[in-house]
Amino acid sequence: MSESGLIVRVAAKGEGATADGRYAALAAPGDVLQADGSLLHGPNHVDPPCRHFPACGGCQLQHLSESALAEYVHDRVVGAAKGQGIEDAVATAAHLSPARSRRRATLHAQAIGKRVVIGFREQGSHKIVDMRECHVLAPELFALVAPLRALLEQWGERKLAVDVELALADQGVSVGLKGLTAEGLAKTEALLDFARDNGLARLTMDSGYGPEGVWEPEPVTVTLGGTPVALPPGAFLQATGDGEAALVGAAREWLAGAATVADLFSGLGTFAFALAGPKTKVLAVEAARDAHLACQASARMNGCPVHPLHRDLFRNPLRVEELDRFGAVVLDPPRAGAQEQVEQIALSKVARVVYISCNPASWARDAVKLIAGGYRLAELRPVGQFRWSTHVELASLFVRD
Repeated sequence: MSESGLIVRVAAKGEGATADGRYAALAAPGDVLQADGSLLHGPNHVDPPCRHFPACGGCQLQHLSESALAEYVHDRVVGAAKGQGIEDAVATAAHLSPARSRRRATLHAQAIGKRVVIGFREQGSHKIVDMRECHVLAPELFALVAPLRALLEQWGERKLAVDVELALADQGVSVGLKGLTAEGLAKTEALLDFARDNGLARLTMDSGYGPEGVWEPEPVTVTLGGTPVALPPGAFLQATGDGEAALVGAAREWLAGAATVADLFSGLGTFAFALAGPKTKVLAVEAARDAHLACQASARMNGCPVHPLHRDLFRNPLRVEELDRFGAVVLDPPRAGAQEQVEQIALSKVARVVYISCNPASWARDAVKLIAGGYRLAELRPVGQFRWSTHVELASLFVRD
Protein backbone atom coordinates (compact mmCIF):
# COMPACT_ATOMS: atom_id res chain seq x y z
CA MET A 1 0.00 0.00 0.00
CA SER A 2 1.52 3.29 -1.10
CA GLU A 3 -0.61 5.91 0.65
CA SER A 4 -3.15 6.39 3.40
CA GLY A 5 -6.87 6.72 2.71
CA LEU A 6 -9.95 7.94 4.54
CA ILE A 7 -12.63 5.37 5.33
CA VAL A 8 -15.79 6.88 3.84
CA ARG A 9 -18.36 4.10 4.32
CA VAL A 10 -19.00 0.61 5.65
CA ALA A 11 -19.59 -2.02 2.97
CA ALA A 12 -22.38 -4.60 3.04
CA LYS A 13 -20.30 -7.25 4.81
CA GLY A 14 -19.06 -4.83 7.46
CA GLU A 15 -15.62 -3.78 6.17
CA GLY A 16 -14.65 -0.14 5.99
CA ALA A 17 -14.07 1.18 2.47
CA THR A 18 -12.08 4.09 1.11
CA ALA A 19 -13.20 6.25 -1.80
CA ASP A 20 -10.73 4.49 -4.12
CA GLY A 21 -12.08 1.01 -3.29
CA ARG A 22 -9.73 -0.29 -0.61
CA TYR A 23 -11.18 -2.26 2.30
CA ALA A 24 -10.20 -2.68 5.94
CA ALA A 25 -11.74 -4.91 8.58
CA LEU A 26 -13.16 -3.28 11.73
CA ALA A 27 -12.92 0.22 10.26
CA ALA A 28 -15.45 3.00 10.83
CA PRO A 29 -16.22 6.05 8.66
CA GLY A 30 -13.68 8.71 9.53
CA ASP A 31 -10.89 6.24 10.29
CA VAL A 32 -7.71 6.53 8.26
CA LEU A 33 -6.26 3.44 6.58
CA GLN A 34 -2.53 4.08 6.79
CA ALA A 35 0.15 3.04 4.32
CA ASP A 36 1.24 0.10 6.50
CA GLY A 37 -2.33 -1.29 6.68
CA SER A 38 -3.00 -0.11 10.23
CA LEU A 39 -5.94 2.08 11.21
CA LEU A 40 -5.95 5.51 12.76
CA HIS A 41 -9.29 5.68 14.56
CA GLY A 42 -11.64 8.59 13.95
CA PRO A 43 -14.66 9.98 15.86
CA ASN A 44 -17.04 7.22 14.70
CA HIS A 45 -14.81 4.41 16.04
CA VAL A 46 -15.82 3.34 19.56
CA ASP A 47 -14.69 0.68 22.02
CA PRO A 48 -16.83 -2.48 21.62
CA PRO A 49 -18.94 -3.14 24.73
CA CYS A 50 -18.50 -6.94 24.60
CA ARG A 51 -15.33 -8.91 25.36
CA HIS A 52 -16.21 -11.46 22.65
CA PHE A 53 -16.13 -8.94 19.80
CA PRO A 54 -14.98 -9.34 17.03
CA ALA A 55 -14.54 -13.13 17.34
CA CYS A 56 -18.23 -13.84 18.02
CA GLY A 57 -20.32 -14.08 14.87
CA GLY A 58 -23.35 -12.57 16.60
CA CYS A 59 -22.06 -9.03 15.96
CA GLN A 60 -19.98 -7.44 13.21
CA LEU A 61 -20.35 -3.71 13.93
CA GLN A 62 -19.79 -3.05 17.63
CA HIS A 63 -16.91 -0.72 16.72
CA LEU A 64 -19.32 1.79 15.12
CA SER A 65 -20.77 4.79 16.93
CA GLU A 66 -24.56 5.02 17.18
CA SER A 67 -24.73 7.54 14.35
CA ALA A 68 -22.42 5.49 12.11
CA LEU A 69 -24.45 2.34 12.78
CA ALA A 70 -27.70 4.14 11.87
CA GLU A 71 -26.07 5.50 8.72
CA TYR A 72 -24.92 2.00 7.75
CA VAL A 73 -28.46 0.59 8.06
CA HIS A 74 -29.88 3.55 6.09
CA ASP A 75 -27.28 3.29 3.34
CA ARG A 76 -27.70 -0.47 2.94
CA VAL A 77 -31.36 0.06 2.06
CA VAL A 78 -30.89 3.10 -0.20
CA GLY A 79 -27.85 1.52 -1.84
CA ALA A 80 -29.80 -1.63 -2.70
CA ALA A 81 -32.52 0.47 -4.34
CA LYS A 82 -30.07 2.54 -6.36
CA GLY A 83 -28.20 -0.61 -7.34
CA GLN A 84 -31.38 -1.70 -9.15
CA GLY A 85 -31.82 1.68 -10.83
CA ILE A 86 -34.33 3.16 -8.35
CA GLU A 87 -32.50 6.48 -8.22
CA ASP A 88 -35.27 8.48 -6.52
CA ALA A 89 -35.39 6.23 -3.43
CA VAL A 90 -35.47 8.37 -0.29
CA ALA A 91 -35.47 6.67 3.10
CA THR A 92 -36.23 7.94 6.59
CA ALA A 93 -33.60 7.80 9.30
CA ALA A 94 -32.95 4.23 10.40
CA HIS A 95 -34.71 2.78 13.42
CA LEU A 96 -32.28 0.84 15.66
CA SER A 97 -33.42 -1.63 18.28
CA PRO A 98 -31.71 -1.14 21.66
CA ALA A 99 -29.06 -3.38 23.15
CA ARG A 100 -30.17 -6.53 25.00
CA SER A 101 -33.51 -6.71 23.22
CA ARG A 102 -33.15 -9.83 21.04
CA ARG A 103 -36.00 -12.16 21.99
CA ARG A 104 -35.11 -15.14 19.82
CA ALA A 105 -31.78 -16.73 18.96
CA THR A 106 -30.17 -20.05 18.14
CA LEU A 107 -27.02 -20.85 20.11
CA HIS A 108 -24.73 -23.82 19.61
CA ALA A 109 -23.26 -26.10 22.27
CA GLN A 110 -20.42 -28.59 21.93
CA ALA A 111 -18.45 -30.83 24.28
CA ILE A 112 -14.71 -30.17 24.34
CA GLY A 113 -13.23 -32.70 26.72
CA LYS A 114 -15.23 -32.48 29.94
CA ARG A 115 -16.28 -28.90 29.25
CA VAL A 116 -19.21 -27.67 27.18
CA VAL A 117 -18.92 -24.43 25.25
CA ILE A 118 -22.12 -22.60 24.32
CA GLY A 119 -22.71 -19.47 22.28
CA PHE A 120 -22.70 -18.14 18.74
CA ARG A 121 -20.20 -19.42 16.20
CA GLU A 122 -17.23 -17.37 15.09
CA GLN A 123 -17.68 -15.44 11.88
CA GLY A 124 -17.17 -17.80 8.93
CA SER A 125 -16.26 -20.72 11.19
CA HIS A 126 -17.77 -23.70 13.01
CA LYS A 127 -15.86 -22.77 16.17
CA ILE A 128 -18.15 -21.75 19.03
CA VAL A 129 -17.39 -18.72 21.18
CA ASP A 130 -18.07 -19.73 24.78
CA MET A 131 -20.49 -16.97 25.77
CA ARG A 132 -19.76 -15.24 29.08
CA GLU A 133 -21.58 -12.01 28.28
CA CYS A 134 -23.91 -10.80 25.53
CA HIS A 135 -25.11 -7.32 24.69
CA VAL A 136 -27.76 -8.31 22.15
CA LEU A 137 -29.73 -11.10 23.87
CA ALA A 138 -32.62 -10.14 26.14
CA PRO A 139 -31.60 -10.70 29.78
CA GLU A 140 -34.15 -13.51 30.11
CA LEU A 141 -32.38 -15.44 27.34
CA PHE A 142 -28.82 -14.75 28.47
CA ALA A 143 -29.69 -15.81 32.03
CA LEU A 144 -30.11 -19.38 30.74
CA VAL A 145 -26.66 -19.69 29.16
CA ALA A 146 -24.79 -20.68 32.34
CA PRO A 147 -27.51 -23.12 33.54
CA LEU A 148 -27.61 -24.69 30.06
CA ARG A 149 -23.84 -25.10 30.09
CA ALA A 150 -24.05 -26.81 33.49
CA LEU A 151 -26.91 -29.06 32.36
CA LEU A 152 -25.11 -30.24 29.23
CA GLU A 153 -21.85 -30.84 31.09
CA GLN A 154 -23.76 -33.41 33.18
CA TRP A 155 -24.60 -35.35 30.00
CA GLY A 156 -21.15 -36.91 29.75
CA GLU A 157 -21.28 -37.28 25.96
CA ARG A 158 -17.88 -36.73 24.34
CA LYS A 159 -19.43 -36.01 20.93
CA LEU A 160 -22.22 -33.80 22.23
CA ALA A 161 -23.33 -31.15 19.69
CA VAL A 162 -26.60 -29.36 20.34
CA ASP A 163 -28.45 -26.45 18.77
CA VAL A 164 -30.27 -24.38 21.40
CA GLU A 165 -33.32 -22.46 20.18
CA LEU A 166 -34.43 -19.69 22.55
CA ALA A 167 -37.57 -17.59 22.25
CA LEU A 168 -39.18 -15.20 24.70
CA ALA A 169 -42.92 -15.89 24.90
CA ASP A 170 -45.74 -14.46 27.02
CA GLN A 171 -45.15 -17.10 29.69
CA GLY A 172 -41.35 -16.87 29.73
CA VAL A 173 -38.58 -18.48 27.71
CA SER A 174 -39.20 -21.41 25.38
CA VAL A 175 -36.11 -23.61 24.95
CA GLY A 176 -35.62 -26.16 22.20
CA LEU A 177 -32.68 -28.60 22.30
CA LYS A 178 -31.90 -30.08 18.91
CA GLY A 179 -29.52 -33.03 18.68
CA LEU A 180 -29.88 -34.14 22.30
CA THR A 181 -31.22 -37.48 23.54
CA ALA A 182 -32.22 -38.33 27.10
CA GLU A 183 -31.84 -42.03 27.84
CA GLY A 184 -32.73 -43.18 31.31
CA LEU A 185 -34.63 -41.73 34.24
CA ALA A 186 -31.73 -39.64 35.59
CA LYS A 187 -31.37 -37.55 32.44
CA THR A 188 -35.11 -37.10 32.09
CA GLU A 189 -35.29 -35.87 35.67
CA ALA A 190 -32.35 -33.53 35.04
CA LEU A 191 -34.24 -31.94 32.15
CA LEU A 192 -37.38 -31.51 34.26
CA ASP A 193 -35.37 -30.04 37.13
CA PHE A 194 -33.69 -27.61 34.74
CA ALA A 195 -37.03 -26.49 33.31
CA ARG A 196 -38.64 -26.07 36.72
CA ASP A 197 -35.69 -24.41 38.45
CA ASN A 198 -35.29 -21.86 35.66
CA GLY A 199 -39.00 -21.14 35.28
CA LEU A 200 -39.14 -22.14 31.61
CA ALA A 201 -42.33 -21.63 29.64
CA ARG A 202 -41.50 -24.72 27.60
CA LEU A 203 -38.72 -27.24 26.98
CA THR A 204 -38.63 -29.40 23.87
CA MET A 205 -36.11 -31.93 22.54
CA ASP A 206 -35.45 -32.89 18.95
CA SER A 207 -33.51 -36.12 18.53
CA GLY A 208 -33.92 -36.06 14.76
CA TYR A 209 -37.66 -36.62 14.44
CA GLY A 210 -38.97 -33.16 15.23
CA PRO A 211 -39.47 -31.35 18.57
CA GLU A 212 -41.05 -33.36 21.40
CA GLY A 213 -42.47 -31.71 24.50
CA VAL A 214 -40.67 -32.24 27.81
CA TRP A 215 -42.10 -29.40 29.88
CA GLU A 216 -44.97 -26.97 29.25
CA PRO A 217 -47.01 -26.06 32.34
CA GLU A 218 -49.46 -24.01 30.25
CA PRO A 219 -49.89 -23.42 26.52
CA VAL A 220 -47.17 -21.10 25.24
CA THR A 221 -48.33 -17.98 23.40
CA VAL A 222 -46.97 -14.78 21.94
CA THR A 223 -49.14 -11.67 21.78
CA LEU A 224 -49.46 -10.20 18.29
CA GLY A 225 -51.50 -7.05 17.76
CA GLY A 226 -53.01 -7.50 21.21
CA THR A 227 -54.07 -11.08 20.46
CA PRO A 228 -52.41 -14.12 22.10
CA VAL A 229 -51.37 -16.67 19.48
CA ALA A 230 -49.99 -20.16 20.14
CA LEU A 231 -46.23 -20.26 19.54
CA PRO A 232 -45.18 -23.55 17.92
CA PRO A 233 -41.61 -24.69 18.67
CA GLY A 234 -39.21 -23.01 16.26
CA ALA A 235 -41.84 -20.70 14.78
CA PHE A 236 -40.71 -17.40 13.29
CA LEU A 237 -40.83 -14.25 15.40
CA GLN A 238 -39.46 -10.82 14.62
CA ALA A 239 -36.09 -10.67 16.33
CA THR A 240 -37.08 -7.93 18.78
CA GLY A 241 -40.37 -6.63 20.09
CA ASP A 242 -39.06 -3.14 19.36
CA GLY A 243 -38.34 -3.98 15.72
CA GLU A 244 -41.73 -5.64 15.36
CA ALA A 245 -43.41 -2.50 16.70
CA ALA A 246 -41.56 -0.35 14.14
CA LEU A 247 -42.54 -2.58 11.21
CA VAL A 248 -46.13 -3.06 12.36
CA GLY A 249 -46.48 0.64 13.10
CA ALA A 250 -45.50 1.48 9.53
CA ALA A 251 -48.02 -1.01 8.11
CA ARG A 252 -50.80 0.34 10.33
CA GLU A 253 -50.06 3.91 9.33
CA TRP A 254 -49.86 3.22 5.62
CA LEU A 255 -52.90 0.92 5.42
CA ALA A 256 -55.25 2.92 7.63
CA GLY A 257 -58.74 2.90 6.17
CA ALA A 258 -58.29 -0.21 4.02
CA ALA A 259 -61.40 -2.36 4.34
CA THR A 260 -59.78 -5.55 3.01
CA VAL A 261 -56.12 -6.53 3.31
CA ALA A 262 -54.27 -9.59 2.05
CA ASP A 263 -51.38 -10.48 4.40
CA LEU A 264 -49.03 -12.67 2.37
CA PHE A 265 -46.37 -14.86 4.01
CA SER A 266 -48.30 -14.08 7.17
CA GLY A 267 -46.64 -16.52 9.59
CA LEU A 268 -48.39 -16.52 12.95
CA GLY A 269 -50.22 -13.30 12.03
CA THR A 270 -47.82 -10.55 13.14
CA PHE A 271 -49.36 -8.06 10.71
CA ALA A 272 -52.77 -9.70 10.30
CA PHE A 273 -53.81 -9.32 13.94
CA ALA A 274 -52.39 -5.79 14.11
CA LEU A 275 -54.31 -4.65 11.03
CA ALA A 276 -57.62 -6.46 11.62
CA GLY A 277 -60.38 -4.52 13.29
CA PRO A 278 -64.05 -3.49 13.15
CA LYS A 279 -63.56 -1.89 9.73
CA THR A 280 -60.78 -4.09 8.34
CA LYS A 281 -60.85 -7.76 7.34
CA VAL A 282 -57.56 -9.56 6.71
CA LEU A 283 -56.76 -12.67 4.69
CA ALA A 284 -53.66 -14.29 6.23
CA VAL A 285 -51.86 -16.57 3.74
CA GLU A 286 -49.11 -18.87 5.02
CA ALA A 287 -47.44 -22.09 3.83
CA ALA A 288 -46.07 -23.39 7.16
CA ARG A 289 -48.84 -25.58 8.54
CA ASP A 290 -48.09 -25.13 12.24
CA ALA A 291 -48.05 -21.33 11.92
CA HIS A 292 -51.24 -21.37 9.82
CA LEU A 293 -53.08 -23.53 12.37
CA ALA A 294 -51.94 -21.34 15.28
CA CYS A 295 -53.18 -18.23 13.49
CA GLN A 296 -56.45 -19.92 12.59
CA ALA A 297 -57.13 -21.11 16.15
CA SER A 298 -56.41 -17.72 17.67
CA ALA A 299 -58.58 -15.87 15.17
CA ARG A 300 -61.51 -18.17 15.93
CA MET A 301 -61.00 -18.13 19.70
CA ASN A 302 -60.75 -14.34 19.88
CA GLY A 303 -63.33 -13.48 17.25
CA CYS A 304 -60.84 -11.56 15.07
CA PRO A 305 -61.72 -10.72 11.43
CA VAL A 306 -58.63 -12.65 10.30
CA HIS A 307 -59.23 -15.41 7.77
CA PRO A 308 -56.23 -17.78 7.49
CA LEU A 309 -55.48 -19.58 4.23
CA HIS A 310 -52.95 -22.44 3.98
CA ARG A 311 -51.13 -21.90 0.69
CA ASP A 312 -47.58 -21.99 -0.68
CA LEU A 313 -47.17 -18.60 -2.36
CA PHE A 314 -43.95 -19.65 -4.10
CA ARG A 315 -45.64 -22.48 -5.97
CA ASN A 316 -49.12 -21.00 -6.07
CA PRO A 317 -49.16 -17.21 -5.66
CA LEU A 318 -52.39 -15.28 -5.37
CA ARG A 319 -53.49 -14.49 -8.92
CA VAL A 320 -54.54 -11.13 -10.28
CA GLU A 321 -58.25 -11.93 -10.08
CA GLU A 322 -57.84 -12.87 -6.41
CA LEU A 323 -55.71 -9.85 -5.54
CA ASP A 324 -58.16 -7.42 -7.14
CA ARG A 325 -60.66 -8.20 -4.38
CA PHE A 326 -58.43 -6.43 -1.84
CA GLY A 327 -57.85 -2.77 -1.15
CA ALA A 328 -54.30 -3.38 0.07
CA VAL A 329 -51.60 -6.03 0.35
CA VAL A 330 -48.88 -6.50 2.96
CA LEU A 331 -46.16 -9.07 2.35
CA ASP A 332 -43.19 -10.17 4.45
CA PRO A 333 -41.43 -12.92 2.48
CA PRO A 334 -38.28 -14.89 3.36
CA ARG A 335 -34.83 -13.60 2.40
CA ALA A 336 -35.17 -14.82 -1.18
CA GLY A 337 -37.97 -12.34 -1.82
CA ALA A 338 -41.28 -13.02 -3.57
CA GLN A 339 -40.66 -12.86 -7.32
CA GLU A 340 -43.64 -14.95 -8.44
CA GLN A 341 -46.08 -13.21 -6.10
CA VAL A 342 -44.78 -9.73 -6.92
CA GLU A 343 -45.28 -10.38 -10.64
CA GLN A 344 -48.97 -11.01 -9.93
CA ILE A 345 -49.28 -7.93 -7.70
CA ALA A 346 -47.68 -5.78 -10.42
CA LEU A 347 -50.50 -6.80 -12.79
CA SER A 348 -53.25 -6.19 -10.23
CA LYS A 349 -55.34 -3.16 -9.33
CA VAL A 350 -54.41 -3.19 -5.63
CA ALA A 351 -54.07 0.45 -4.55
CA ARG A 352 -51.48 0.08 -1.75
CA VAL A 353 -48.73 -2.49 -1.19
CA VAL A 354 -46.66 -2.65 2.00
CA TYR A 355 -43.54 -4.73 1.45
CA ILE A 356 -41.60 -5.76 4.58
CA SER A 357 -38.20 -7.27 3.86
CA CYS A 358 -35.24 -8.79 5.70
CA ASN A 359 -33.04 -8.57 2.60
CA PRO A 360 -32.58 -5.20 0.84
CA ALA A 361 -31.11 -6.90 -2.25
CA SER A 362 -34.09 -9.19 -2.96
CA TRP A 363 -36.50 -6.39 -2.00
CA ALA A 364 -34.91 -4.07 -4.54
CA ARG A 365 -35.24 -6.66 -7.32
CA ASP A 366 -38.92 -7.09 -6.48
CA ALA A 367 -39.41 -3.31 -6.17
CA VAL A 368 -38.29 -2.87 -9.78
CA LYS A 369 -41.09 -5.20 -10.90
CA LEU A 370 -43.70 -3.27 -8.91
CA ILE A 371 -42.51 0.04 -10.32
CA ALA A 372 -42.54 -1.37 -13.86
CA GLY A 373 -46.15 -2.43 -13.19
CA GLY A 374 -47.19 1.14 -12.42
CA TYR A 375 -46.50 1.47 -8.69
CA ARG A 376 -44.58 4.33 -7.10
CA LEU A 377 -42.26 3.87 -4.14
CA ALA A 378 -43.88 6.31 -1.71
CA GLU A 379 -42.03 5.61 1.57
CA LEU A 380 -39.04 3.62 2.73
CA ARG A 381 -38.05 2.97 6.36
CA PRO A 382 -34.85 1.09 7.29
CA VAL A 383 -34.96 -0.96 10.49
CA GLY A 384 -31.91 -2.35 12.28
CA GLN A 385 -33.41 -4.75 14.79
CA PHE A 386 -30.37 -7.06 14.59
CA ARG A 387 -28.24 -4.54 16.43
CA TRP A 388 -24.51 -4.44 15.52
CA SER A 389 -25.20 -6.93 12.72
CA THR A 390 -24.94 -6.57 8.95
CA HIS A 391 -28.49 -7.97 8.80
CA VAL A 392 -30.83 -5.12 7.80
CA GLU A 393 -34.61 -4.94 7.45
CA LEU A 394 -37.03 -2.42 6.00
CA ALA A 395 -40.65 -1.40 5.52
CA SER A 396 -41.78 0.12 2.23
CA LEU A 397 -44.98 1.51 0.74
CA PHE A 398 -45.89 1.29 -2.94
CA VAL A 399 -48.98 3.09 -4.28
CA ARG A 400 -50.83 3.35 -7.56
CA ASP A 401 -51.37 7.05 -8.37
